[in-house]
Amino acid sequence: MSARVSVVIPSWNTSDLLHACLVSLEASEGVALEVIVVDNASADGSADMVAEKHPDVVLVRNDRNEGFARGCNQGMEIAGGTHVLLLNADTEVAPGAIAGMVAFLESNGDYGAVAPRLVHPDGRTQKTVMRFPKLRSTLFFSTPLERWLPNSAELRRYFMRDWDQESERDIDQPPAACLLLTGPALEKVGHFDEDLWLFFNDVDLSLRLAAAGLKTRYLADLQVVHHVGASTRQFGSFIPEWHRNRLTFYRKHFGLLATVWVKACAALSLADFVVSQLGRRLSGKPAEPVGPMLRAFGGLLLR
Repeated sequence: MSARVSVVIPSWNTSDLLHACLVSLEASEGVALEVIVVDNASADGSADMVAEKHPDVVLVRNDRNEGFARGCNQGMEIAGGTHVLLLNADTEVAPGAIAGMVAFLESNGDYGAVAPRLVHPDGRTQKTVMRFPKLRSTLFFSTPLERWLPNSAELRRYFMRDWDQESERDIDQPPAACLLLTGPALEKVGHFDEDLWLFFNDVDLSLRLAAAGLKTRYLADLQVVHHVGASTRQFGSFIPEWHRNRLTFYRKHFGLLATVWVKACAALSLADFVVSQLGRRLSGKPAEPVGPMLRAFGGLLLR
């Protein structure tokens, strides 16, 4: 197989996992790889580890954390391959997985992207593939309704609970933890929207692929180990950033009026958090401070 794949790995404070990821890529078979690591000012020596232990890797060192979207874009901007594989630093790729994904794309010209099955280290399937969000998704997901109505029709639709994610099929939005895209597809739809700093950038890209008439395939027989959230769980502003990025996504795809709706759903989530923490304090249980969350959400609601 002659196609060259540029593997773009954004990195932030996951040195040991990044090393394991790069070792797995070195064992890849059947396709030539160009590996690019974009390090977002990691404090754990990740960049130095890459330079010392993986000298063949193209290393980009950022002076600050530029975010997931910008980091990926930096890698894609210098990529020289005919295909681009977006890959999280907390993954380990099976030897023939990339070659299998390339083979599918080269045999199916109406597809712009392909994703493997992500699995936990013990082999359990990670149910990470979702359908495109709708306006009603914001009411049923990440609000008290998710807790009150966990089996609502919208949550079943959104999270594809009618499918075990262990069989091959066309899909809407796979996560960018491991996503192979063709060069022509990227030329047609562009790279990540950098206004979506950490979240919803892969959803936005998948929507643009679909709008351009390019399909995405899920190949369940190809597996990639994913150590979920190794970077994001270290990010202190995880929840406010998720809500900010969701608001930006909905404003972009559903219009200005949709932002009122999304803000209302965010306000409901904030009220639920405040009430629950105050209730814990009154009952003598440990509680999180509400001030930082109020300040973070206050900025969001005024956007």
